Amino acid sequence: MGFAMAPALWALVLVPAAAALYVAHLRRFPRDAVLHPRSVALAAAAARAGPWRRHLPAALLLFALTAALLALARPTLPLPVPADRSVVMLAMDTSGSMRSEDIAPNRLEAAKAAARAFVAALPRGLRVGLVAFGGYAELVVPPTTDRERLRAAIDGLGFIRRTAIGEGLLEAVMAILGASRPAPDPWSGAPTPLVVPPDARPVRPGSAVIVLLSDGRSNAGVDALEVAAFARRQGIVVHTVGVGQPYAAGNVWTIGGTLDEETLREIAAATGGAYFHAASARGLHQIYRRLARDVGWERRPVEVPALAALVAAVALVGALGTAIVLRPVG
Repeated sequence: MGFAMAPALWALVLVPAAAALYVAHLRRFPRDAVLHPRSVALAAAAARAGPWRRHLPAALLLFALTAALLALARPTLPLPVPADRSVVMLAMDTSGSMRSEDIAPNRLEAAKAAARAFVAALPRGLRVGLVAFGGYAELVVPPTTDRERLRAAIDGLGFIRRTAIGEGLLEAVMAILGASRPAPDPWSGAPTPLVVPPDARPVRPGSAVIVLLSDGRSNAGVDALEVAAFARRQGIVVHTVGVGQPYAAGNVWTIGGTLDEETLREIAAATGGAYFHAASARGLHQIYRRLARDVGWERRPVEVPALAALVAAVALVGALGTAIVLRPVG
């Protein structure tokens, strides 16, 4: 806990001062004795109540004073608030190898479930988009705050032949930039050099994030590491998630090649992101939930003077209530 107006804490010296006044008041003896017709009954009641009960109202009153003075100092607590992000893109491998059943029920269905959980855990106002890629890439949903549209698009993902990680990454980068991706040369068919299109919108470094999932290795399209370098120049962070095993499993039904962890690690390292590996549906779900927390939220000091004021009010009511309940009945 911190305080936005720490100098106001000096007012807390009033608390021990009030306590000292209370103790001094208790030590004062009356000059004249007062006769009460039920003095014996009162003495017996005081003995049964115990010495601490007579001090309870005063203790609660001092606690209320302490909480009220803390409220004046504007206390702060580190609470989760939406991170300062502009857009997050999901890039999902939907190649034929995602049919493999080493992750139940299969890799694609597990990835869909994890992606839905990821979207649900993000702040509502954060724009999120979806890219699917196999041998080619498709912008399924441009960045939007429409969560229902996004969830429906995730549910509707199907399979695409071959794997082109670079194509999927490039499509996600261009979606963040709000630009059309470079067209190939009409004569040679070679892709256009990776340059920022004239219609691209500027991106504040670190404000845009891509979460790319793949279970294989590229066998088509542009080089993924070249696209990663291009993303880094635009200030875009890429987290990568590898699904399945980097070796051929012999006890479950799989299709396609092995996982290219090396490339996924290099993509993440080149852009300031992190690489994660999931060998089960539960592990994949946990990775995406963690990414949602890291990408969508951050802890910042938030002022909570109302909370301290509420505590003070409750303590004050408690002090008044106990004073009435414990008041001797004559």
